[in-house]
Amino acid sequence: MKIAAALASLALGLSTTAALAEGLPDLGGREITIVTENAYPPLQFLDKSGQAVGWEYDMVAELAKRMNFTVKYENISWDAMIPAVSEGQFDLGMTGITITEERKEKVDFSDPYMRSESIMMVRGDESRFSDAKSFAANPDLLIGAQPGTTPFYTAVYEVLDGNEANPRIKLFETFGATVEALKAGDVDAVLTDQTAGKGYVDASAGGLRLVGEPMGAEDFGFIFPKGSDLVVPLNAGIAALKADGTLDALNRKWFLDYKMGG
Repeated sequence: MKIAAALASLALGLSTTAALAEGLPDLGGREITIVTENAYPPLQFLDKSGQAVGWEYDMVAELAKRMNFTVKYENISWDAMIPAVSEGQFDLGMTGITITEERKEKVDFSDPYMRSESIMMVRGDESRFSDAKSFAANPDLLIGAQPGTTPFYTAVYEVLDGNEANPRIKLFETFGATVEALKAGDVDAVLTDQTAGKGYVDASAGGLRLVGEPMGAEDFGFIFPKGSDLVVPLNAGIAALKADGTLDALNRKWFLDYKMGG
């Protein structure tokens, strides 16, 4: 027991030393409960073996190593995530969450760790439209979206007529469900950020593709309960990963080198 205690003390000391060497806060082995949806490859998703993997998981693992904290992961649907984090059920939420002023009224955000842009994803053999304008011009076409998400509001205000109750928008609980509806022909397009969309396209063996021009930039951040003491230290960690090229390396790994479905 004394040897085990000594080894644990040594490990903690090494972690503390590493954090201090980088000028990062040391969180003293604190457990942080993180909730995610596992529906946005390559940010976070389940691989063919059922293991949760992705860009955001790798980023958090690196932060945990450098800042001496442990992670407990939970899963929840997108529409329940912000309310649950706001109520303090979880310490942190991650699922490619766009930073908006409206959401800042309910939760605190980290600094941005990624910027993305919305784009239309369609079936590989789609020939009836090639961009948002030609999609809007055909009243028979339907678009799938999750209520309350940035792609939903982009569909409403940048693709269609500004009516949130437009019957051409079909609502689904998860992003994965919108993609399945697209594959099945129940909807004709899905709006996604380019990062997640590329992951689905790469895994589809030609069944899906991206069309048209990007429709606006989005900054992604972690969400926390209001007043969380984790915001400042994790912002320091994000800044360190940006500065030393770690985030660029993750981009290469997950957006260039990783093969979905492999």
